[in-house]
Amino acid sequence: MPSYKHGVYTSEVPTSLLPAVAVESGVPVVFGTAPINMADPTNVNKPVLCNSYAEFVAAFGFVPARADSTSGFEKFDYSLCEAAYAIFSLFGVAPAVFVNVLDPTDHKVTATTVSVTLDASTGSCVVEEAGIIPSSVTITPASSQSYNQGEDYTLSFDDEGNLVISSLANEGGEFLCTTSTALTFAAEKLNPSAVVDDDIIGGVDVSGKKSGLELISEVYPRFGIVPGTIIAPGFSEDPGVAAVMAAKAVNINGRFNAMAAIDVPTSTVKQYSQIPSWKTQNNITDPHQIVCWPMLSLDGMLFHYSTQLAALMVQVDGEDGVPYMSPSNHNLQMTASVLSDGTEVWLDYEAAAYLNGEGIVTATNGDSGWVCWGNRTAAYPGSTDVKDVMIPIRRMMNWIANTLTVTYWQQVDAPINQRFIQTLVSSCNVWLNGLAARQFILSGSVDFRSDENPTTDLMDGIVKFHVLVCPPSPARDVEFIMEYDVNGQSVLFG
Repeated sequence: MPSYKHGVYTSEVPTSLLPAVAVESGVPVVFGTAPINMADPTNVNKPVLCNSYAEFVAAFGFVPARADSTSGFEKFDYSLCEAAYAIFSLFGVAPAVFVNVLDPTDHKVTATTVSVTLDASTGSCVVEEAGIIPSSVTITPASSQSYNQGEDYTLSFDDEGNLVISSLANEGGEFLCTTSTALTFAAEKLNPSAVVDDDIIGGVDVSGKKSGLELISEVYPRFGIVPGTIIAPGFSEDPGVAAVMAAKAVNINGRFNAMAAIDVPTSTVKQYSQIPSWKTQNNITDPHQIVCWPMLSLDGMLFHYSTQLAALMVQVDGEDGVPYMSPSNHNLQMTASVLSDGTEVWLDYEAAAYLNGEGIVTATNGDSGWVCWGNRTAAYPGSTDVKDVMIPIRRMMNWIANTLTVTYWQQVDAPINQRFIQTLVSSCNVWLNGLAARQFILSGSVDFRSDENPTTDLMDGIVKFHVLVCPPSPARDVEFIMEYDVNGQSVLFG
């Protein structure tokens, strides 16, 4: 800018209102196991964002649920496959973040050495044993050296997760591998049962590398997405895992809060009356925990309740992504509520209400079909603070706090002057008024109070704004008071 001005000039000042940054309310972050042998073997203890079923399969592979002779159900061998199927296929919501803790270098066993025969017309065959690690495969013809992968044959997988061996051909179209003759097949395969609770809990090694639930802190830095619901289907039944999930759901990155949906183990807790004592004995009482019982069956396909609940909450939040509505009394994708051993569970509304009163979410079947039933977090009935014990209110408090944090992070280190204070107060109130106008909250306001901002704090760069907000409570108890109207007899004398 010249020191001497002659003419007309313009300049700009910062806008006095800052629009709120859109923050997704319920993005699931799923910890578990995946058939990583079918995809990228480096996707171990690394958060991966997926916006579709196809993206999940490309990153982790997919093995469908298989028939289990013990329970009679179709069960998923890999918990991330269960979650992906529920999130993308059953509820049609996105995105989701997945963390696979199954490491093919550690969680593996030697596969059965078998004889395979390549078809003479196709030059291929299927090895019907799941989890084969391609890099470990050797194929040896009788009385000769092994064939070389990539030079003599290729490996792929069918829709069931079985390995497909295909011989390559020379320029004349002749297969390089012997067909119609038995070949010796040997390999290593994944062992998902070797993954234990400590793998889910994870930690930080001496080099600073994180694993398991510690990786929740990498979700926002990697993807700019605030975690909404943490689940670990098949592992959250362990009280130790559930406790760490609750701890990691709070103050993520020193900034954000989420929910942790956990399952009660139906293999040991078989009666609904046993659940409250299991809950208190294992200290499952955190306001950021949602406790689920029992398991869900969809035409014989078994799901952990937490898997469907995480997807259902995203669906209920809708396109606006505002979690003001409870997931209770919304349809689950199920045809029966069951225990892990196949026993069906039928709860009448009194039994279901008893569980709700103990801070447990369950499922009921009625006029609307199978629905989620329950509004309380795990903190209830030990706590009665409405912000901590109602699922939609706790989620709204999380979401509002997360949105304020993301939106006004840009104001950190700005000079504390009247423009700064007026900008934040005005912007927040415009946003909250908008939420109230759309009935997402009943009321909301932000104020800068002198009694909460002593001079010493302001001198030290500490400034506080008081936020009042009232999300709507779910109508859990609707009553009609009936009375006989004696005056109705007067119509007889009309």
